[in-house]
Amino acid sequence: MKLLTMGVEEEFVLVDRASRAPVDRAPTVIASAARTLGDQVQHEFFNAQVETISRPTASCRDLRDELVRLRAAIGDAAGAERCLPVATGTPVVPPEQPMTITDTERYRRMAFRFASRFSTVDGLLCGCHVHVGTLDRERALALSRRMAPWLPVLQAVTANSPFVRRCDTGFASWRSVEYAKWPTVGPAPDLDEARYLAHVAELVRTGALLDRRMIYWHARPSEHVPTLEIRVADANADVDTVVMLAALVRGLATTLLDDVCENRPGRCVPLRRLLLAHELAARQGLSGYGIDPFTARERPAVELVDRLVERARPGLDLAGDTGQVLRQWRRIRAQGAGATRQRAAYRRHGRCTEVVDSLAALTAAA
Repeated sequence: MKLLTMGVEEEFVLVDRASRAPVDRAPTVIASAARTLGDQVQHEFFNAQVETISRPTASCRDLRDELVRLRAAIGDAAGAERCLPVATGTPVVPPEQPMTITDTERYRRMAFRFASRFSTVDGLLCGCHVHVGTLDRERALALSRRMAPWLPVLQAVTANSPFVRRCDTGFASWRSVEYAKWPTVGPAPDLDEARYLAHVAELVRTGALLDRRMIYWHARPSEHVPTLEIRVADANADVDTVVMLAALVRGLATTLLDDVCENRPGRCVPLRRLLLAHELAARQGLSGYGIDPFTARERPAVELVDRLVERARPGLDLAGDTGQVLRQWRRIRAQGAGATRQRAAYRRHGRCTEVVDSLAALTAAA
């Protein structure tokens, strides 16, 4: 069994200290933070967003330390611009001014071609993406097919976007709903490397995509590093939830990689069932039911997380991550996941600005 490395990309929305509304201050914040972080801090689609990128590591402790360091650096840079970085899938308070697109040729082209798919409020979305590697494209594609049945469970445990425009959407992850408007978002098709290259080339040729980087499947081979990238999670303010997510992704991938190397067939789950499972994860998170990927029966979402941990156990044990994952999972079950905690903050105070404050404080916490 091969121990894979892991890395995390976190997206944050910048909010004004006074109004808690998103603000277009990312260019200055990123320029300041880059003095210490270099290319580990980058622009995202909107000028109210910042992305950080961790280095590959085999250690959960090292990953946590780096995520805390990255968050502290952008927090310091944002503070100098009278704003705060907040890890949430959607902004709770709407912007007071129209959001602007980051001024690069690629983002300008995306905005022009796909403008009908988003607005400057509902399009401001922040995710948390996990990379595992090192993997060539063929193995990454094979792993993406085997991991697909478990990705709705990861989506449920990281759901953290119940509010938008100061309103409770009724969903645990409204980001998932809005994100699905972009092309190719969804479960990865069953493709080997040759068919993948032909399929993506056709999407680009016909104008469905700008380029291969616009493949937004829930699990995709990265086009710039030799990894499999998992893209189902909302941005989460609790750094230990992010570390748990990365450990689970790495543990599951490590476990299933043995099946890939031995050419053991994976279990086929119909696309319709996967889509239903993702819909339930977006709507209910951990508070309701999910779809058992193999029996097609509804089961409590928390039971499905227990099953995921069990399935990933060989990889978790190999990395020494089992205890840490179980401790964090017990804490989430006791305190609630991100969406539950956002709603609890609103019930305590009755104001969406207090929800933002609680998220900002947790984002900054070590």
